[in-house]
Amino acid sequence: MRDRVISGFTLVFLLAAIVVFNQSFPIALNIAIALVSVLGVYEIISAIGCTRNYILIISSLAFAGVFPFLSFSWVGKEIAYFAYTVVIFTGLICYHRDVTFREVGIIYSMALMIPTALSTIIYLRDYGGRHGMFYAIIAISSAWISDVGGFFAGRFWGKHKFCPDISPKKTKEGVAGSFALNITAMLLFGYIFQSYSGNRVCVSYLSLFIIGSCGTVLSILGDLSFSLIKRSCHIKDFSEIIPGHGGILDRFDSVIFEAPFVYIIVHFLPIVL
Repeated sequence: MRDRVISGFTLVFLLAAIVVFNQSFPIALNIAIALVSVLGVYEIISAIGCTRNYILIISSLAFAGVFPFLSFSWVGKEIAYFAYTVVIFTGLICYHRDVTFREVGIIYSMALMIPTALSTIIYLRDYGGRHGMFYAIIAISSAWISDVGGFFAGRFWGKHKFCPDISPKKTKEGVAGSFALNITAMLLFGYIFQSYSGNRVCVSYLSLFIIGSCGTVLSILGDLSFSLIKRSCHIKDFSEIIPGHGGILDRFDSVIFEAPFVYIIVHFLPIVL
């Protein structure tokens, strides 16, 4: 528990630092997303035991590391997708005796999904203009707060299993805690943001309620999806890089599902009006 709390505060501190220095060093968010993407993809490659195939590793990590810096260039993204696809299937042809299509398919899909999903945090920052970092904070914190609510509610009151075949520790009481804490936190964030701005902006509490409620569903979906991947790979955590939490994907699995949802929502129901 102690390691988990310390690691959690460290992640929050790093996020706060990125927010504070966004004006003077905006590329810090791109660097952070690229680093998380690279580590996440590497954890997937390690989980399925393909760390010895250097063509797969280098091309996948290169794509994950480069993609978050292509937020302003659709042409750049298309070139990156095309180049990665050509290289990954060339690797399959050259090393078909050592690696299966199933393994390549897993690596390919995850190397595309992880940086693409996480890069929507950067798009949120850019789309929101001077309020962009507030949008980015909402996308990340909604996923993490849902996890926190589920963890503590399940720890203190959890009795009824929610999905024991996939995640034995997840309980129905924990799910209820996720909804309660996340919705409350999103509405509170909106109130604090509006008050801090001196009521010069108007916050849509409907948008925040939708993000808190529907976002909790997606957060749980992300957590269960990656738990299923871990069970199929017969591992407890993706790595031990974050003490008390496990690997990068153990902490960002829900963000991968949450961030794109927030990006879609703000286009139809902006948080800041």
